[in-house]
Order: sequence, then C-alpha cells, then structure tokens
Amino acid sequence: MTHTYLDNAATTPMDPAVIAVMTEQMQQNFGNASNIHYFGRQARQVLDASRKTLAQSINAKEAEIVFTSGGTEGDNTAIMQTALQRQKLGRHIITTAIEHEAVLKPLHFLETQGFEVTYLPVDERGLISLADFKAALRDDTILVSIMMGNNEVGSHMPIHEIGELLKDHQAWFHTDAVQAYGLLDIDVQRDHIDLLSVSAHKLNGPKFLGFLYRRQGINFPSFIKGGDQEDKRRAGTENIPAIAGFAKAVELDTPAEKAARQQKYAGFKHQLLAGLTANGIDFAVNGELNPDNLQHVLNIWIKGISTYVLQMNLDLAGFAISGGSACTAGSLEPSHVLTAMYGKDSPRIEESIRISFGKDNTAAEIDNFVAALTKIVQRVKKTVKI
Repeated sequence: MTHTYLDNAATTPMDPAVIAVMTEQMQQNFGNASNIHYFGRQARQVLDASRKTLAQSINAKEAEIVFTSGGTEGDNTAIMQTALQRQKLGRHIITTAIEHEAVLKPLHFLETQGFEVTYLPVDERGLISLADFKAALRDDTILVSIMMGNNEVGSHMPIHEIGELLKDHQAWFHTDAVQAYGLLDIDVQRDHIDLLSVSAHKLNGPKFLGFLYRRQGINFPSFIKGGDQEDKRRAGTENIPAIAGFAKAVELDTPAEKAARQQKYAGFKHQLLAGLTANGIDFAVNGELNPDNLQHVLNIWIKGISTYVLQMNLDLAGFAISGGSACTAGSLEPSHVLTAMYGKDSPRIEESIRISFGKDNTAAEIDNFVAALTKIVQRVKKTVKI
C-alpha cells in the first residue's frame, strides 16, 4: 500500500539537504559552543552563523534570537516570564479563544495565580475583531499574545494592525508564529512585535528545536535555570547539528519559495474541493478561502460522518490526516477552535477533518485522496443510511 502524508501542519519531513548538514555536523563538529578551545570555537562559528540566518528571516538582530526546544517552550517562556517580570505594572493579559494549548495552558495557570486573562472571541472565519481588541485593551494590560496563523483552520490574524495599536502601549506583544513561519512574510520591525515563537519542525527542519525572538530591551530571567548559555537567557548546551539544520531549512525557504508554496497549496485546496463537489460529497469549509490565510491548511466538515470514522478509514486507505491540532489529536475533547468559531452545539465540531499540505505533495496525491474520501463517505453513508 502507498501511504500519503497530508498532515504537514502537525510536523513536516526533514529536507534531505537539512539531513545532510546535520549529519556533517554530527560527524565533524561535536564541540561545546561555550568552550574557548578550538573545538568550542568551531561550534561557536556554526552557532553564530545560524543565528544570523534566523535573525535575517524575520528582520531581527542576531542578539534578539534565543534558541529553545521548540514552540511550546518559546510560548511558555514569553508568557510566564513576562507575567512574573511585569506584574507590578498590571496583571491583565489579552489572547484569543483559538490559541494553541502552548499558549492557553500557561495562561490558565496564571489565572490561578491572580492574573486576569481576556480571551477574545472569533467569528466563523477564525478571526478576532479589532473593535473587540481595542475594547479589551486596558492601562494595566501587560501582555498581548495572539497567534499569527491558526494551526487548525489557517486563519491569519491582523498582526500588523495589532502591533500598530500596541506600539505606544506598555503591553508587550507576543505572537505564536509556529504555523506561519516559513510560509508568511514576517517582519518584527514592521509589525511592532516584541516576542515571537517558532519551531523548526514545521518547515522541514529538525524536531525539538525553535527560537524565541526577544526585542532588544526586553529583559526577564531565563525560564530554564542552569548555565549561562544564550547570553544567560536560556540555560542548556546548544544542539549545534540541529541548529545548523534549522538554518539550512530557512536558507532553502527563500521569499520566492514561500510564495511558490502558498500558490501550490492554494491550488491543492481548489483541486480537492472541486473534486469533492464533482463527486457529490456534502461538505463545507471551516473558515474561509482567503488568499491571505495559511494555504497549507484546509479544514472541512464532512456532513454526517464523525471525525474518528473519517480518520480511521482514511488511515486504512493509506492517507494521514488530522482531526485538528496534533497536540490534542489523542484527546476525546472537541476542537476548541471549531467550538469558538461555530458554538459548542455545532455538528462541525465532531464531523471535521484537517488536511495540511507539504512541499513534497503532488496533484496526483490530491486526486487519489479525493477518490479515497469519496469511497469512504459513500460506503459509510450507505451503511448507516444517512
């Protein structure tokens, strides 16, 4: 059986060029970048060069990039350390109802510690209202954490407009850019972003690695206690081979490549939806088909068939898709994103699947997926007599 991977929002396969760089580094460069001898200096050179590449990708300074274990650590660090550092200025935080759990769970914890969190609602497009944001912003707001692109429906939040509203406010602006990095044009200066989290494995890099952008002048203690690595901002010996691989993945992800991928994925979306329509499948798109959104994510409601049944049957047919965020895929809880968009009683919550495209997917695979999904829907509906 041929297996087709259509769950790239969860993780992506490493690019062969990334694997080659990492393999070379593992074989030839094992030094600790904190040492001043030859082997340490060799590692430091790779670390510094990689940091420069990553900084340039978001129009930041090299000193503003802190390596982390991934998006979760970046989100937790930005949120927890900001709250603890700035609580004398206020204890109010603004976020959205559809953030990743790596943002929501630390905020839930802070609520138990006396912080007040405003969870902005979203509409059926998966977007907040700027009017709601302005109404929620207070003098004692110390942090705004709003994701750049949603991992379940692909909605692209108005990051630039939020940054403009906050540039003269005391609140620091954090964005979880894990899903958007590598696909959208990101400029932390243009958008007045103070803190930004990314993860390498979402753009064909290695897992368990990311970075946190911290605007120069933003200071808080290291979230991970230990040594003085990362200029005392994140303890722990840097993973030089993985960092070099991350930088290679970013080098491959040129502006032209980003635009080409977005165009390719948009084409896949229309191809898939046109195929389902032609085959008479009763479905609806969750969110909207907007060219400004993350084009690699497509969330669809297959009316009358449960997410579990669709996932199980598609897996048996050789297609890997998701019911939502990979971090909650093993949970029986309904998608908090779809719940926020459509209400807790909507059938969409338990009858939707997420398809997410990657650079290696082909038009032929999309056609095969449409054919397989059509057969499954027809068989299931015939069995249960929907």
